[in-house]
Amino acid sequence: MNNTNAANEAAETAVLTTPQAWREFLGRYDERYMNNHASDQELVDLLEEDELEVLEEEGRLERWLGEEPASEVAVVAAEERLGVRFPPSLRGFLLASDGWTRVSGWVDLVYPCGRIGWMRDSDTGARLIQIYSENADNDDYVQLFRRSVEVAAGEDVWLLDPTDVGPDGEWTACLFTPKYGDVQEFPSFSDLFHDGYEDMD
Repeated sequence: MNNTNAANEAAETAVLTTPQAWREFLGRYDERYMNNHASDQELVDLLEEDELEVLEEEGRLERWLGEEPASEVAVVAAEERLGVRFPPSLRGFLLASDGWTRVSGWVDLVYPCGRIGWMRDSDTGARLIQIYSENADNDDYVQLFRRSVEVAAGEDVWLLDPTDVGPDGEWTACLFTPKYGDVQEFPSFSDLFHDGYEDMD
C-alpha cells in the first residue's frame, strides 16, 4: 500500500472532529456517491457537462457539492435550544456542511443544525413511540426514542444518544431501521457516516 492510500484509509476510519477533516472526507464521499450510487438523472441535475466528463474519465469532482458550513453561532443556538453540547464529530460536520442530501442507503437527509431535534418531538419519533409503546417488550426502543436526538431521516433514522457518552465526548450513534425494527449502534456520528461510505463500494 502506498503512502497516499494508507493516509486515505486512516482518514476514513478516524473519528472526524474538525471542519477540515470533514470537508476532506465529504469530498471523497461525494466522489464515491457520484461514481457508485447516483442515478444518471441525479448526475445530470447536479453537474455541468464538463464536470460530468471529469467524473466519468477521472473519477473525481471539480467542486464542492455539500451545503454551506453552519456558523459557530448557529451551532451554539441549536445546542442551547436542546440544552446539550453536541459531540465533537457532529459539531465538526455542521461547521463543514450544514446538512447533507447525498446519503447512501435509506436516509434522505442529514439535518442542518436548525432542524436537529429530540426524536420524541418529531413526527417520525411521535409515531414510532406510539407504535412501540403498545407492546411492553419494546420498552428499550421507546426509551431510546425518548432520550435521543434525531440527526437524519428517510426510510431509516439516525439517532444520537446523549446519555451514552464515550471518553472522547462522542455520543453513541444508532441507525434505526423501522421496516425491520432493528437498531445498529456505532461509537460516534462519524462512524455512522463512515458506515454509509463503506457500503457504497
